[in-house]
This record gives sequence, structure tokens and C-alpha cells, in this order.
Amino acid sequence: MQNGENKGFKSGFISIIGRPNVGKSTFLNRVIGQKIAIMSDKPQTTRNKVQGVLTTDQSQMVFIDTPGIHKPKHKLGDFMMKVAQNTLREVDVILFMVNASEPIGKGDRFILEMLEGNKTPVFLVINKIDLVHPDELLNIIDSYQSEFSFAEILPISAIQGNNVDRLLETIGKYLPEGPQYYPADQVTDHPERFIISELIREKVLHLTREEIPHSVAVVIEKIARDEEKDNMIRVMATIVVERDSQKGIVIGKRGALLKEVGTLARHDIEMLLGSKVFLELWVKVQKDWRNKSLHLRDFGFREDEY
Repeated sequence: MQNGENKGFKSGFISIIGRPNVGKSTFLNRVIGQKIAIMSDKPQTTRNKVQGVLTTDQSQMVFIDTPGIHKPKHKLGDFMMKVAQNTLREVDVILFMVNASEPIGKGDRFILEMLEGNKTPVFLVINKIDLVHPDELLNIIDSYQSEFSFAEILPISAIQGNNVDRLLETIGKYLPEGPQYYPADQVTDHPERFIISELIREKVLHLTREEIPHSVAVVIEKIARDEEKDNMIRVMATIVVERDSQKGIVIGKRGALLKEVGTLARHDIEMLLGSKVFLELWVKVQKDWRNKSLHLRDFGFREDEY
């Protein structure tokens, strides 16, 4: 089946929005069946719009994982907010994801106000139900229902997979008949270069202290196959930070932390590419890059693409 030739084939775009750290990327990776969005316990991990593609015999769902909606503090923050808001105008279903273990707050209400008047069906997806007692769910649902009229309400656990299949079935009922936008075996629209840079950045987020995470960008300098070494793929990447002190932290004592970043990232990159990888990492200081439009464009944050 190609291009929706089967009558009754459905396709559409689904935006996943919510406050930072509610589990959007975990959900996307669960649905797609492999890691295409990086995960971290630190908020605002996702910076670009990440599209994941799920194709079955009946439908093709294109999920858009957006940056967590928050009050911007720099130009990068402004960019992330625009990405999240712009996706709402181009989708068939909006999944508003919340954390079951946290009460409704100002951030949730800000998003719901943003959704007021939007004619796209909005689902309330209550994630992390594995962290609360089932008896608490009714109160959680009531607190959100009093704020907004949702098309559907579904509690899930993205990390355990609870109720995720039911959510997918429900989304399918709201999608229009349409073409197959991507080949059946394609799981994301992002190039491998982007995903590799994100996998490296994820390891930095996991291994560094609080002062580092949002000051980090990763630029892939080169990807090449080394035919002399059993077709091993050489990846050369630069980790960009904002201050000299951060460079020292990322490198670590005698280069120990940078080596660990490389070891962990190489494993994920080999899984992605299905090949042995030789990964070379450098660390560079680019002062205040998050507030400079030129550097944001150089590091892959291009507003005109959204």
C-alpha cells in the first residue's frame, strides 16, 4: 500500500504539548518503538520540533513532540515557544499532556488559555499514572475538566505503556482519510545528523550539574564511512558551551566526563545507524550563544523552518 491507495486509510498530524518534563518525549519514543527524542529529568530538554511517524495498515500518524511550554528567558526560549505554538495551527489532534503526580498549575492554565478558541480536538492525556493511586484519578480529571472542555480524556503511563494502545485507537477515530505522507519504514522526518547531535546532548544533560544543561549545543562537524576500517562510521562533533568554567566541567578531570559522554553516546549512535562508530568529541566556548540569532541559526534553530 502506498500513498493511501487503500480506501479508508487515515492519516494526520498530532501535536504533543504540555509543561516541561511531563513525559512527551518518553511517550513519543514509546509509540514509535525506538529513541528519536532525547529524554532527561531536566526541563526544556526538547528544543526543536521532533516528528515521529507511526504507520500501520489502517493509518499513518505523524506525532510532533514540541518543546515544553514555559516563560522564555532568552532568544532560544523565544524560539522554543514559537515552535510549540506554531504546531497548533497545522495538526488534526492536540494531545495536552500533564503529570498525574503534580496538581494543575499556572503553566497548565497558560496552555489551556492558549488553546481557547482552537477548533482542533484537544485530548487531555494524564501521564505518569504509575506514580499515583488509582483513586486519585477522578479528582485529577475533575480539576482539569473544570478548566476546559476536552474532546477526550485518557490516563496513561508512557514509561510502562499502560493505556497507550487505547490512546492510539482513539486518535485514529479523529483522523481524516488521507494519503501516506512517509514511507512505511520511516520513523522520523529528521536527518540522522540531527538525531546524533541530540543523542550526544542527552548524555551531557545526564552527566553534568545543574549549571550546564541549557547552555549546551552539539554541532556535528562530519559523518563519514571509513572503508579501510570495516566500514566503521566516523562521527566528529563539537559540544558548545557558554563559559570557560562549563568547558572544564564537560571535559572533566583528565577528560573523564567527556570520555563517558562519548562512550554512552556511541552506543546509542551505533543502535541508530546499525554500524560500528568511532566518535570524536571536542568542547568549544561560544559566549552567550543562546541570545545570538546568528549562533542559533548555526546550531540548527531556524525559525523559518517552523
